[in-house]
Amino acid sequence: MASWLPETLFEILGQGPAPSKDYYQLLVTRSQVIFRWWKISLRSEYRSTKPGEIKESHEDFLENSRLQVQVALIFGTRILDYVFNLCEGKFDFLERLSDNLLLSIISYLDLEDISRLSQTSHRFAKLCMSDKLWEQIVQSACDNITPDMRALAEDMGWRQMFFTNKLQLQRRLRKRKQRQESQRDGPL
Repeated sequence: MASWLPETLFEILGQGPAPSKDYYQLLVTRSQVIFRWWKISLRSEYRSTKPGEIKESHEDFLENSRLQVQVALIFGTRILDYVFNLCEGKFDFLERLSDNLLLSIISYLDLEDISRLSQTSHRFAKLCMSDKLWEQIVQSACDNITPDMRALAEDMGWRQMFFTNKLQLQRRLRKRKQRQESQRDGPL
């Protein structure tokens, strides 16, 4: 399974916590954790400072608490946990998928499964509540979406539209049309 993995498993760039202006890179390959930094300062004593780099094997990174603290301070504990898992050989392939691909996959789930999936992580909660997902679900459930229905969905949200009963939707569409007509006609 490891042979299917790309050489670079994870990469992130970031700026140090304020007031620092230093830049950092964390790169996890199949065999190493590489931590790089660039000092950015107006002070003359730091102007000649060269970029730095630490290369550790996965096993050495797991034992290097100083480097772990640096990673947590700069990139956060979530990233540190993810790098820990990579170093221990625990690969989360879902984490590597794009949001668009995950939304496409989620749109095939039953509503009950979407509800359960939304409770597994912040990322999945955000994806399961997204208008983009619910637009796909509404489009797969409806034969024809009129421009008026699309405009109403964009006003009220696709998820809300999905869970609103047909009579209420028809009433809202009529009210919306009446409002538009009265705005076009204007005051007499």
